[in-house]
Amino acid sequence: MSNDATWLDGNALGGLLREMFGAEMTDAPHTCQRCGAESPVGAHRLFLGAGSVLRCPVCDQIALVAATLRDRHVVHLNGAWRIEIPH
Repeated sequence: MSNDATWLDGNALGGLLREMFGAEMTDAPHTCQRCGAESPVGAHRLFLGAGSVLRCPVCDQIALVAATLRDRHVVHLNGAWRIEIPH
């Protein structure tokens, strides 16, 4: 069995999140719905497949699911997100 990681850190999702939210999101805090841990998005684990799945680095609960379609991005958020966009 390989010890290679099967995931990326949440920073790999930074470009898509910037496109969707119009701001840098990898430093944004996310509070997990299951365990209550607060971690920056960049510290989460990102799994890629038919879409992108971002999971809590503490308990592995799903924090975000995103898919890119031809004409739009679709995103589902779980837990508490604090998004601060400078004006």
